Amino acid sequence: MQPGITPGDPGDLGAFGRQAQQAQQAQQALGDLQSALAQAQHMQQHLLAAQQQIAQTEVQGQAGGGLVEVTLNGQGKVVSVRVDPSVVDPADVETLQDLIIGALDDAAENMRDTVKTILGPLAAAGGRPLPES
Repeated sequence: MQPGITPGDPGDLGAFGRQAQQAQQAQQALGDLQSALAQAQHMQQHLLAAQQQIAQTEVQGQAGGGLVEVTLNGQGKVVSVRVDPSVVDPADVETLQDLIIGALDDAAENMRDTVKTILGPLAAAGGRPLPES
């Protein structure tokens, strides 16, 4: 028998009720944490799939109405360059250089748009919009 409690005394039922309520709240918090962890794992799987999709993506950029075309892969590496022979003029190398830069810029912009399209649903699911570039 506990000291201070006489036989037949039910004890401090208020304290027992508070303990039960605290235990219930702790169990609810644990359930919420488990749910959040499951959601985070689900998001991580989707992010890995999106990263793989981006890595396998190739985009094109062009300049001069298609006279120069550049292809980039998902890692941002140039995988091909096509130059129409009509723009190859040894006396005007600067124009060709400008066209190549323009095609690269266009391809980079196309890759940014592609990445936003692929990652957009994940950002929306996470409650955060993608940053503007």
